[in-house]
Amino acid sequence: MDAEWQAKSAKKTNEFQLEREAAAVAVINWQGAEQARRRAVEDQLLAKDKIHHQELTNAQTTQARLRDRLATSDLRLSVLLAAPAQGSGCGVPATTGAGGVVHEAPRGELDPAAAQRIVAVTDAGDQGLIALRACQAYVRGIEQ
Repeated sequence: MDAEWQAKSAKKTNEFQLEREAAAVAVINWQGAEQARRRAVEDQLLAKDKIHHQELTNAQTTQARLRDRLATSDLRLSVLLAAPAQGSGCGVPATTGAGGVVHEAPRGELDPAAAQRIVAVTDAGDQGLIALRACQAYVRGIEQ
């Protein structure tokens, strides 16, 4: 009876050890798959971060160029003026193009300092929109 019990015990121990080895292999395989998935998500996020950085750099470069052109009077900002009331005779004269004949709505030039402030506001808005798109892309990447 003692030998039979030892054989059964050895068999159960062997089965248990095989089960544990199979479970350990399953955990190792799961960890490998999870690490690969994590690396893929990190790679996607890195690529999206590079795109975000490039968009931000391009927007900043464009804004800096615009500010420089405004500062050197190479570029002037203007606004459309409301049509003056009939017969009032007062209104801001429209700027003329190269031809000298104006067939467009009247426009008034902005003061360079005001133009700089407007460009600064649009720069902040552009950066905010780029950051928002980056955050949305990040969340979409995480949800996948």
